[in-house]
Amino acid sequence: MSQKKRILLAVGIVLILSGAMLAIDHYRGQRLAAELDASLEPGDIPIYWDGLLKAAFSPKDIENLPPASFVDAEKGKTQEGWMLKDVLLVYFPERQFRDDTVIKVISTSRNKSADLEWQEVANPDNMVMFDLSGRGTLKLVSLLERLDERDEWVQDVDRIEVSSK
Repeated sequence: MSQKKRILLAVGIVLILSGAMLAIDHYRGQRLAAELDASLEPGDIPIYWDGLLKAAFSPKDIENLPPASFVDAEKGKTQEGWMLKDVLLVYFPERQFRDDTVIKVISTSRNKSADLEWQEVANPDNMVMFDLSGRGTLKLVSLLERLDERDEWVQDVDRIEVSSK
């Protein structure tokens, strides 16, 4: 067998293996999305990526993340919880986020939401974080000007939508 045929054979094998790996990864992703949809528990906060359910978590699931806190300017009260960035990075690799990726944090019961770009969420100076309310639900708080007052916070968060388009 000539050197040229060996190289072509090796390239062909690599292409076939790569295609098989991509197909398996795609199949696993579809199956995981279906399993997650069926296993949502009451109180879980689903995370949708471009309209597809990709993950879900409860306040209890994020208790082991690094804590964060700041003192709100309005009442001088300490807000303690977990950075939204850290929560998202539990479920998605950072390379999936672009600076302009939009993260929408929603409270359907209060008909309230906040649209944030990844660059805002990723900046630790903005302190975009979840704080646990007295009722055990999560509220989105921040030092960002549009989220730095209590009336602007998103309380009783029950859905997150990430849009990379």
